Amino acid sequence: MSGEKARLEAPTWMVWLLSHGGWLLLTWHYDALPWWLVLPLGAWLVAWQNSFQHEAVHGHPSGRPWLDTALAAWPLGLWMPFGCYRESHLRHHAVAELAKPGVDPESFYVTPEDWHRRGPLGRALLTVNQTLAGRLVLGPVLVALRFWQTEVQMLIAGDTRHLGAWALHVALAAPLLVWVVGVCDIPLAAYVALFAYSGLSLTLLRSFNEHRLAVEPAERTIINEGGPLTRLLFLNNNLHALHHAQPALPWYELPEQYRHQRAALLSENGSYCVKGYGAVAWAHGLRPKDSPIFPGGSS
Repeated sequence: MSGEKARLEAPTWMVWLLSHGGWLLLTWHYDALPWWLVLPLGAWLVAWQNSFQHEAVHGHPSGRPWLDTALAAWPLGLWMPFGCYRESHLRHHAVAELAKPGVDPESFYVTPEDWHRRGPLGRALLTVNQTLAGRLVLGPVLVALRFWQTEVQMLIAGDTRHLGAWALHVALAAPLLVWVVGVCDIPLAAYVALFAYSGLSLTLLRSFNEHRLAVEPAERTIINEGGPLTRLLFLNNNLHALHHAQPALPWYELPEQYRHQRAALLSENGSYCVKGYGAVAWAHGLRPKDSPIFPGGSS
């Protein structure tokens, strides 16, 4: 291995230990805690694990795919196999037309044709999903249903590429649910609400305005200068334009690089920058951040 990949990456290992260890402790003590305390802690731990999974996709902490997968694949959020997330996210980084539906797998936009095919309810849901409140409340179910629909369509078409990822997902989800339901006596519905759904909702806070509609692809990716808490939760992925520019850089090195490159990054991305997630909530809590329709025709 190169010296770059051979780094210890102790901060990333610590995030893995604290997120997974914290999850074990919280589930074990579930009966002793009120739901209003379990909810934010469960959401944090599942979202934090998702941030760790993002690091693992990019080769951290070990640089060995088999080991990074073993560390990241535990499905605390239940809904998506790690292998599917890894494939989708790497495709997201590879596309030139970020945010374009049918091209970018992480796009929240639709083509004009798709918009017109949807009925009033579908169009209303898409519009509400462009508000932060809508993304946090409805976003998890919309994201999960879209992913599951795509997976079923792939199988119907005879595409079995994801079967291995799903097999590993099921193999890991089984003992996880035995622990949650059988050992810790957490009702499945309570785990989904207090951990899985809320954790995905918190993750969607980060991704809400990571990409926008802009003529120039370079101006579609945000810099969110979040506070210490959100920077830790999202492992500095709020500095999203920098992450896209240097996707192999480990999360704990992003702030220093940002200090050196801030002016160049903001020049490149058209000054698409916000001062934290409070500013996002103030501007777009109940107001759509932009149209759900991506300009132009089908790809």
